[in-house]
Parts: sequence; C-alpha cells; structure tokens
Amino acid sequence: MSVTVVPGIAALRDYVGKPLGSSEWVEISQERIDAFAAATGDDQWIHCDLERAQRESPFGGTVAHGYLTLSLAPGLLTQIVRVENVRLSVNYGLERMRLPAPVPAGSRVRMSGTLQSLRELRGGAARATYHLRFDRDGGSKPVCLADAIMIYFP
Repeated sequence: MSVTVVPGIAALRDYVGKPLGSSEWVEISQERIDAFAAATGDDQWIHCDLERAQRESPFGGTVAHGYLTLSLAPGLLTQIVRVENVRLSVNYGLERMRLPAPVPAGSRVRMSGTLQSLRELRGGAARATYHLRFDRDGGSKPVCLADAIMIYFP
C-alpha cells in the first residue's frame, strides 16, 4: 500500500479519472459487527445471531451491516490519498451507494478509489467526488460501491 500524495488542492485536477490505489485489508470480525450493532441499534439476527443465520440466512452465517462496511471509508481513504496544504477537509456525503455482495463475519475487505470529478469552489476550496470500491478477500464482485464527496479548504 502506498498513499497517493497530492501537493495541494489545485493539483487535484491532475488526478481526475486516475486510480489512486488500495487500502490495507481490514478484518470484519463478529466482534466488530456486534459493536456496530450496539452503536447503531441495528441488531437484526442476520448480523448478530450466528445460529439463526446459519439456519435461515441465504449466506450461511452472519454478515456485516452494509453501513459498517461504508463506515470504514473515511479512515481507509486516508490510506489511499492525502491532499497536502489543506486547512480542513469535510466529509460532505454520498451521491450513491450500492451493496452488491455480502461481507460474511470473519472476512477481510479493502477499499480502492478513483477521483471521479472535481469542482472548484469559492476561496480556493474544491469539492472532490471519489468513486470507492470495497472488495472482499476471495470475493468475485465488490461488496460496496459508493461515490463519496469531500470538500477541501485551503
């Protein structure tokens, strides 16, 4: 893993459409899933009840919340890209998100990203949209796709 270092907001334009790399692998343990369930109040059996999930789930066991996978994005984005000479960066939200495949408990995921678009804002700030892709180790298709927006202030 190596971080793509962008020297400043103005230089972001040079990275539009270019892959920025991948993060390290992150284990999605049952303990992490349970902690997310406790923090969010989403303790649906498909996430937290191993015996029932083994019996009744089409996935054969417990799976991570989609929002748990997505919640890794801010931290993993710092492993992929660093924009220097920025006073403040703000997570502005998402344009879209899809969850094409499950993340079984005990899986490892990593995120890759591409700077999809850039819009200059007043005062030298910029709105950057990153296309994020989460893959499961050994999986055949992505587990999460999202277009995340960051605003960078000089």
